[in-house]
Amino acid sequence: MTGPASDLRPPMRIYMQTVSDAVAEAPRYVQIVLEQDLLGGWTLYRETGVQGGKAALKRDIFLDHDAALAAFAKARDAQIKRGFKVMFSQGLESEHGR
Repeated sequence: MTGPASDLRPPMRIYMQTVSDAVAEAPRYVQIVLEQDLLGGWTLYRETGVQGGKAALKRDIFLDHDAALAAFAKARDAQIKRGFKVMFSQGLESEHGR
């Protein structure tokens, strides 16, 4: 098989949480996922919410891989500045990951 569908890259995913001293307070989380679609484009998902509560999902679509990676890194760095800690990451072994 040739074409964009045969060149699919595995998704990149990072899951982050706030770390709180208050035991009764549920932690907030952010999950950022970058996936390639079947036509070669890229979708960046940003899910935010309170653990065990409501969540919000935002989606951005990119045609260029480099622009999608830059948006992924920008979203990740913004959440780190807000005090979120990385709990899990997948697919970040490339030169663009941390």
